[in-house]
Amino acid sequence: MINNPTLLPTLSVSVVIYKTDTALLLSGLRSLLAAISVAMDAGEIESVHVDIINNADSDPALLKMVEKLAALAAVAASQSVEIRLLEGHGNVGYGRGHNLAIAAATSDYHLILNPDVTLAPDALGLGLHYLAQNPSVAALSPAVRDGEGHKQYVCKRYPSVLDFLLRGFAPQGIKRAFDKRLANYEMRELSEQEPSTGIPIISGCFMLFRTSVLQSVGGFDARYFLYFEDFDLSLRVHDKGALAYLPTMHITHLGGDSASKGLRHIGMFVRSGFLFYNTHGWRLL
Repeated sequence: MINNPTLLPTLSVSVVIYKTDTALLLSGLRSLLAAISVAMDAGEIESVHVDIINNADSDPALLKMVEKLAALAAVAASQSVEIRLLEGHGNVGYGRGHNLAIAAATSDYHLILNPDVTLAPDALGLGLHYLAQNPSVAALSPAVRDGEGHKQYVCKRYPSVLDFLLRGFAPQGIKRAFDKRLANYEMRELSEQEPSTGIPIISGCFMLFRTSVLQSVGGFDARYFLYFEDFDLSLRVHDKGALAYLPTMHITHLGGDSASKGLRHIGMFVRSGFLFYNTHGWRLL
């Protein structure tokens, strides 16, 4: 439900960064501002508040980044967009970083956004319009492409341990042998022409929520430092409303999988996986 029924709805956005490449972040923010401008011109939102949550206090590139963010914020202010940098809290993890902004949000809608995401100009307006027309939907997932234009399947069914091992760590030859199984897990059957509802799990790289729903479940579970926090959040909001896939809402996501990021990330992935399955139930096959 819109908090300000006599006015256009408002939007808040949270972006968590940790030693993020400045050029990558600025590229994503510029695409966000362009999408905000289109949405405002279409009468979908009135104002926007963007929080950049810096989890890396010792980042040597921070000063340069702050200068560039300040310049971008000055431009954004002219179109009723406020950009704020939150820092000094240390590396509290991905979900807890977003929670700093989620808890303080007074908006009607909240966008959880990765810094390595760029939005199509009409993406935000299409998503906000869909939510306004479909009050039973709690959150939206977009159509996603990687940097080379290949489709990423970000809507998921409840995963088995085997699904995760196949998708994240198996060689391509083994993945091809299990393609039918992975296609079911990745919900590849979803229409690319019409919206789909009843999605079990959506990706944390871009989650467009009703703020009231997000706050009613307390945002992300702070026990997850990295990985699986979006799976957990998706499952916890099902009694608040449906999760939907909107194929006309396009983004590009440059992120990679955990297996390519070294042993430390694999360790965090495994620890979060144990927490997820201990919370929601184990499914081995």
